[in-house]
Amino acid sequence: MSFYVVIGFGPAGAATARLLVEQGHTVRVVTRSGRTPEPGIEHVALDATDSTRLTEAVRGAAAVFSCAAPPYHRWTSAWPPLASSLCAAAEATGAVLVLLGNLYGYGPVDGPLTEGLPLAATGPKGRVRTAVWEQARTLHEQGRLKAVEVRASDFFGPGVTDGGHLAGRVLPPLLRGKPVSTLGDPDAPHSWTYLPDVARALVEVAGEERAWGRAWHVPTEPARSVREMVDRLAAQAGTGPVAVRRLPSAVLAVGSLLSPMLRELKEIRYQFDQPFVVDASAYEAEFAVRATPLDQQVKETVDWWRDRAGSAGARP
Repeated sequence: MSFYVVIGFGPAGAATARLLVEQGHTVRVVTRSGRTPEPGIEHVALDATDSTRLTEAVRGAAAVFSCAAPPYHRWTSAWPPLASSLCAAAEATGAVLVLLGNLYGYGPVDGPLTEGLPLAATGPKGRVRTAVWEQARTLHEQGRLKAVEVRASDFFGPGVTDGGHLAGRVLPPLLRGKPVSTLGDPDAPHSWTYLPDVARALVEVAGEERAWGRAWHVPTEPARSVREMVDRLAAQAGTGPVAVRRLPSAVLAVGSLLSPMLRELKEIRYQFDQPFVVDASAYEAEFAVRATPLDQQVKETVDWWRDRAGSAGARP
């Protein structure tokens, strides 16, 4: 049994912390506000950009998992101090720094995304995520800390409620048999990473020294379009067929004036206007985690959303 620290308790942080507990480990979760304790998990309230306090919280841990997600519109200002604090804590304590990354750093590319592609992001959010990893990788190469990054595509599954791709703006209307709206081409192939697979990959590489010092893609099922995923989810829910409508450019333009999220999504529109396909073969050649079969992903996602809707409806 080991001790681990998880930064952030959004969908990925919560899934990672609970998986570690299932494996018999003890876990400390760091968030700004803290939470009510749950079996096996100690919740600590502190600002993770405070490197002194974060170092004390991480001391004694085998690894620290960075699953925090600053507000989307504040990435360029919020990520640098958080990354510096995480690196300082990992260096001071010897804990392996496991970063949950995404695919923004590659920028627009033709063909499947592999870890060997240059990090050539064209937008500020992609560039800042690149800088986070480059800082950790440089310190790793200097022998000052141990770091690894796990990169996921848009993830969905139990616990994922934010976002409009296959979560908050899609599942609720879909479960009622209502049309859903999507960003970009609804028929373009797109890779969707299942949240439990994200947690499993994070935990696996933390304990594999040969994984450290580089980035890996989370094992992900073959790319499928938004329309195909909606069809599968609606069929599982028994509410299909459900119409899938592309949000018109004029609606996006007006919405961007009112919604910071829509405004910020402009940088990554390319991911939904053309094929966006992840290649995770490098990970699969080295490690044990494999993508959960799609039918299981769909069933577990629909079941979770239905349970959530039932719980909400039962409240007084």
